[in-house]
Amino acid sequence: MAGVVVVGSQWGDEGKGKVTDYLAQQADLVVRYSGGNNAGHTIKFNGQKFALRLIPSGIFTTGEVVLGNGMVINPKALLEEMKYLNDAGIKTDKMHISDRAHVTLPYHIEIDELEEEMRGAASIGTTKKGIGPTYVDKYDRIGIRVGEFINEPLFKKRLEETLAFKKKQYPGLQCTAEEIFEEYKEYAKVIKPMVCDTGILLDEAFQAKKKILFEGAQGTMLDIDYGTYPYVTSSNPGANGVPSGASIGPLYLTDVVGVIKAYTTRVGSGAFPTEIEGELGDYIRNAGHEFGTVTKRPRRIGWFDAVVVNQSRRMASLTGCSLMLLDVLSGLDTIKICTAYMLDGKEIHGLPSTIEELERVEPVYVELPGWKEDITNVTSFEELPVNAQNYIKKIEELIHCPVIMFSVGPDRTQTIVLKEVF
Repeated sequence: MAGVVVVGSQWGDEGKGKVTDYLAQQADLVVRYSGGNNAGHTIKFNGQKFALRLIPSGIFTTGEVVLGNGMVINPKALLEEMKYLNDAGIKTDKMHISDRAHVTLPYHIEIDELEEEMRGAASIGTTKKGIGPTYVDKYDRIGIRVGEFINEPLFKKRLEETLAFKKKQYPGLQCTAEEIFEEYKEYAKVIKPMVCDTGILLDEAFQAKKKILFEGAQGTMLDIDYGTYPYVTSSNPGANGVPSGASIGPLYLTDVVGVIKAYTTRVGSGAFPTEIEGELGDYIRNAGHEFGTVTKRPRRIGWFDAVVVNQSRRMASLTGCSLMLLDVLSGLDTIKICTAYMLDGKEIHGLPSTIEELERVEPVYVELPGWKEDITNVTSFEELPVNAQNYIKKIEELIHCPVIMFSVGPDRTQTIVLKEVF
């Protein structure tokens, strides 16, 4: 029995898709446990790039994939993604959807847009996919779950009740229950055969000693509780979200792999202590193709932040890290790593709980010599330039966690594995 979790350990976009793709080859099931179609991941398969938002990366393997109860699922977006894969010859008939996952509907998207507009300069920078409003309904106990969605009379009743309530809160809502029902009841018919109690499915898999991979979306610094609040997502994307989001106990988890970039990126608003602006930031952004999978927005660029990754390690109980995009730093004369923050004259080693304080911290850096060599063809740690080896060793020292794999390019063959987890 093995339950391995892959989590982003920065602000998302760390390269989780590539790591998950590698580990999924060895897994019997791949499970997504949080978020919705706000989080994009890119997979390279048979020479073609696929950008997915809802469906786990394991869809490209012979195993099964699960959309867990902790997710919020837009049925229209899900069916579009399935068609996108089917048209490319990728089968989606091995997918299971939790009957307890919540459904994102058109009024959630409308509310998301209205609220961002109402916030004005205080906008959070959401993807406007309706994710936050869907989670709000979940915790307000008025959300519609997949099990209700696939029951046509019950869906109609719940939709009419819920939308009437939402229109009292948001008088400007334009969508109608009748329009939504007529369109979405057809989507429900398509996904109904895939719906089940995925908690039982996973328990049976564990009892059968199967290998299960849990695929995190976004990153731990976007965690609703421990991230840079309020510039966070509406769920727990880290390993702490697996037990509740997949309906299995924490003792089933044997390894937690944190995915980290060799530098740091962030999309949207919020404090970013190690941010690099100007020509150097543009150079790294272009070298790393740092533009959002979902939004296409240019990502903000920063130096590697050991304070952030240490917080992620503590939150997720990381047993190993996968260091991604090391090749992007080739050619730099010197490379900085943030080891601590200064706040009001004091050195601190954790993120302050308030944005006001986080925006005032000054990063403390250690500076290391860079390397000029092209490392995209190396196949072992020993083949790396000495300065690249020292960079990895310094990161391990600062984050108190071993690097068990690293990446020197986008292809699957450009991932060097130092320790297997399955």
